[in-house]
Amino acid sequence: MTRKLALLGSMLCLALSAGNARADDLPLRKAGLWEMKLVTSGSPVPEMIMQHCTDETVDKEMSNNVSPMAKQVCAKQEIKKTATGYVSDSECSVAGVSTTSHAEITGDFNSAYTVKTTSHAKGGIAGAAGRDSTTTLQAKWLGACKPDQKPGDIVMPGGFKMNTRDMDKLKALLPK
Repeated sequence: MTRKLALLGSMLCLALSAGNARADDLPLRKAGLWEMKLVTSGSPVPEMIMQHCTDETVDKEMSNNVSPMAKQVCAKQEIKKTATGYVSDSECSVAGVSTTSHAEITGDFNSAYTVKTTSHAKGGIAGAAGRDSTTTLQAKWLGACKPDQKPGDIVMPGGFKMNTRDMDKLKALLPK
């Protein structure tokens, strides 16, 4: 169960960091297979590499599915275009943990992009004093999806495979 929660947390982190904006705020990624390297400071799993098969429909669905969830848990969600990409600021609360995040998003969404997020969490498992973390998501386009993949498929470390279209099933694993 802990592994499932860790994977779910990673998925939500990815979705919220790159998808907390409306679909028309961020460019859609090029269709195909993306390698995503997630590096988190102070995490028991400091680095995780995943592969995500996507297309225009999946990217729009991810944004549309995450957006209502984010509206439920986030008091603030802002995204602004900058000279070098985008900046996102949010204040969210889940399961008694309040998190303030700032993300800088750069890249072209056709070959590579990076999302650098700094956050401060307090309450719940983060404790009263809080905890700071830095997460960097580096994504690069690898080419066409593999023959056994369909849009939305994510292959996690260890070969665990899931599809972003099953996000509703994963929400049930979130602590209340």
